[in-house]
Amino acid sequence: MNSLKLYLLSTMLFITANGYCCSENGSTGIVPENDLYIPIHSKGINSGLSEEQFNAVIDKVVAVYQPIVTSAGGNLTVERKWNDGTVNAYASRSGSSWKVSMFGGLARHNTITEDGFALVVCHEIGHHVGGAPKKGGMWGGSVWASNEGQADYFATLKCLRKVFLNDDNDAVVRSMTIPEALKEKCETQHKNAEEVTICIRGGMAGLSVSNLFQALSNSTTPPRFTTPDPRVVTSTDHAHPAYQCRLDTYFQGAICQVDDTTDVSNSDEKIGVCHPLNGDSVGTRPLCWFKPAI
Repeated sequence: MNSLKLYLLSTMLFITANGYCCSENGSTGIVPENDLYIPIHSKGINSGLSEEQFNAVIDKVVAVYQPIVTSAGGNLTVERKWNDGTVNAYASRSGSSWKVSMFGGLARHNTITEDGFALVVCHEIGHHVGGAPKKGGMWGGSVWASNEGQADYFATLKCLRKVFLNDDNDAVVRSMTIPEALKEKCETQHKNAEEVTICIRGGMAGLSVSNLFQALSNSTTPPRFTTPDPRVVTSTDHAHPAYQCRLDTYFQGAICQVDDTTDVSNSDEKIGVCHPLNGDSVGTRPLCWFKPAI
């Protein structure tokens, strides 16, 4: 192999093993590229979280996941870009430095609730520890980052369950207007009242973020728990699924009966999740982005 080929190979390995699973400025983070920018003192669309809520949510998620990331070999850092009006978030990695960057513009969007913002933090951490499927190998993207759909699934299947565990979930849920389809499915799939309320909170967090995706796509069709995306992919889609498909993913993660203490795997898509090969028909990753290895 000549020196040019060796150089190109080493460059590709560096980019995929270390770097951004999304763009550094947040333009293609949890949502695809968009030019919406919400300054601190803007009006109208600026009715989401306060700076205090922004920091409190991040603190809460980090308190749970800092030791988990450390045990996985990383050093978790969250960049708190409250003054930046970018409506996005992203994850990056360089060696043992595992970073999540959260933007004030996203937190200020009027679709975003505290639970929805917690889901976004979970999604970005999920790129680091969310398991398989990954974004790709040498020529297909990052070798370390769980893909977009998996980071979504991980957010409600594992992360939010840990984050919400010691809350007064009954009181939180009582303050919500809950779609009947979400309430009914959570009650059917989970064993006790605490699991049901955490499931509902996860689903409602997913609805908050999916409403953001709808708003950014300029669509007039809202995401609903009763209108799952009918598409079936022929191979796993590692990019951003459509917003209804993403709500379906949050919903299935919330109702999956595998608990949050059962870890996911970086190489085996069946471990720690609901999967057809595990005998599961409910709580599995939606076929609108995921092609099961059967």
